[in-house]
Amino acid sequence: MVTFLEELNGTLRGLLESRDDVVLFGEDLLDPYGGAFKVTQGLQRSFPQRVLTTPISEAALVGLANGMALRGLRPVVEIMFGDFLTLCVDQLVNHAAKFRGMYAGRVAVPVVVRTPMGGGRGYGPTHSQTLEKLLIGVPHLDVVAPSLFGGPAQPLLRAVAGDRPTLFVEHKLLYPAVLYAAGAGALHVEEVSDDGYRVALVRNYASGTPDVTLITYGGVSRMLEVALTTLAGEEIRVLACVPERLSPLPRQALAAAVLESGRAVVAEEGTLSAGWGAEVAAAMQEAAWGALRKPIRRVAARDTIVPASRTLEAAVLPGPDDLVNAVVEILE
Repeated sequence: MVTFLEELNGTLRGLLESRDDVVLFGEDLLDPYGGAFKVTQGLQRSFPQRVLTTPISEAALVGLANGMALRGLRPVVEIMFGDFLTLCVDQLVNHAAKFRGMYAGRVAVPVVVRTPMGGGRGYGPTHSQTLEKLLIGVPHLDVVAPSLFGGPAQPLLRAVAGDRPTLFVEHKLLYPAVLYAAGAGALHVEEVSDDGYRVALVRNYASGTPDVTLITYGGVSRMLEVALTTLAGEEIRVLACVPERLSPLPRQALAAAVLESGRAVVAEEGTLSAGWGAEVAAAMQEAAWGALRKPIRRVAARDTIVPASRTLEAAVLPGPDDLVNAVVEILE
């Protein structure tokens, strides 16, 4: 059994071993600390010239990475907490995502910005947010969020090998979680491809058609086994659709999943208003309007800050019960 963190660490090590153009840097990456969540532990000892610790300046980190990428390197930047992305938005939106278009495709900016996102650990309002929605929809910027279904290795390799800047979102609670192995549990998992990134199709039934399609990503994937098993006990067939890449949106794969059931629930940990789920719902309304039996339902965090109190945090963030209730309600 392999955890999300172990696969991520091993993939970074493999990239450093196989590619001389990969440089990994961020705050507090030096061993034995190995980063705030230990994702890079052991790498600096093995690659002291290409695994670098930096001062606390997120804007400078991404600006440096942009320059490295323009000169032919493949920089991987770790931002200690996803909340701090707000400090480097200028470098991502106005520089990394713009250069290829501004220079008529003659340059590439293969920057990968990795960051832990999300709540569930009682870290409080400025260390528990889910902020990727702020960067979803930025032209020429990929937003990728691996899940327990498929793991982080393939999407990270794809992001590093590509020519587009990528925001690579890693939910904190996935790090210690064991990756879901097809055939090892009660769920049935298959994959479809979208421009090199995968979309996991997770079913709690072996045959037939789904009653509801549940679309989600990243950290919410840790809730799916409990939620889908609970719903299977109520004889409710659910097809969960879990894309690796959030933006650009894999519209065709998502629409095909929605058309199977005619009912859709979209779930995310970010706040409800103007979220990723709103974009998915709008896209599915266009793609499956004639087939929809009910209005699309959304599950998300409350539109407020994330409290430090574990009890209050649980009340603000969505959980497995929220997924179950939304699926049941759309069938009523």
